[in-house]
Amino acid sequence: MLTVGLDVHQSCSSLCVLDEKGNRVREQEVRGGWDHVVEELGKFQEPFQICYEASTGYGALYERLTPLAKKVAVAHPGKLRLIFQSKKKSNRVDASKLASLMHLNQVPAVHVPSQEVRSWRGLIEHRRRLVDKRVMVKNQIRALMRGYGIKGAHGANLWTKAGVKWLRELPWPTTLEKLRLEVMLEELTDLQKKERQVTEALDKLGSQHSGVGLLQTIPGVGRRTAEAFVAYVDDPHRFRSGKIGSYFGLVPREDSTGTHRHLGHVTREGPSTVRKLLTEAAWRGSQSDEVIKAVYERLLRGDKGRRKLAVVALGHWLCRVMLAMLKTGEVFRGSSASSSATPEAESKVTL
Repeated sequence: MLTVGLDVHQSCSSLCVLDEKGNRVREQEVRGGWDHVVEELGKFQEPFQICYEASTGYGALYERLTPLAKKVAVAHPGKLRLIFQSKKKSNRVDASKLASLMHLNQVPAVHVPSQEVRSWRGLIEHRRRLVDKRVMVKNQIRALMRGYGIKGAHGANLWTKAGVKWLRELPWPTTLEKLRLEVMLEELTDLQKKERQVTEALDKLGSQHSGVGLLQTIPGVGRRTAEAFVAYVDDPHRFRSGKIGSYFGLVPREDSTGTHRHLGHVTREGPSTVRKLLTEAAWRGSQSDEVIKAVYERLLRGDKGRRKLAVVALGHWLCRVMLAMLKTGEVFRGSSASSSATPEAESKVTL
């Protein structure tokens, strides 16, 4: 069986083909998009396996290559950098390296979720961007007010109907400030409408996954955290408990030698949206549940200077608990566990 290394790009891709013994038998540059790459691979007379690096659209390309190849492997780009650190880099060289890894069966492969899960993840990320934009516009409005010494209602009260009406009636030195405010308020209204539409769609999707309701039995874990965790985990059985924290970038960097062990900041690898939601949920849970609070206090070690570190470590603990719940179907048992458990999940153990 032939082995193909593919360095794929939108306008030009490179192929490197190895025979069964690992000898290079063909190198080719394919001009054009994915259609040309798929067409070229469809001309192969012998069965082949293929490897390419994960990048934008890797899932869609995987589905197009699967009917053609005996085996398709998608390589983790971060781990590839650790394996091949070379001063000489080009499309042709990268394709050759990918082919060699595939031939040796040493590809650091990534999980390729289904189209449904990829779309779900994409909508979750889109909602996060809408929320970020909404927060940015609100900050711009408050900055405009501060620039003229105007103090508005505290917190969310400024964005109620009464608060927005008060904003529109504010006197300004010139019409230019009023125009700026009107444009920002219109943008805010538009963003809130779009956010509601996306949220409704996500709520509908989440209701189709029992794991989303199950994870909401954890105090502090809301629908947005639960759906993001379920979407990115996809298949919980592909993880060992100790690996889930690494996937979400919640484990510390390590630089150890001999008897000296040094742990740095967390790696921050993986989806940042889930990492942010996990740490926020961990903090909320520690304020409302004695079981989670006890874990937080143990991580804090009585040192208030460790608060941020303890919250991140608590998020790591929380994601391991959530993974265990998805695997077993058991609800969380805490001092104030939510009563909104799904009918399918019976409370069996104390986590």
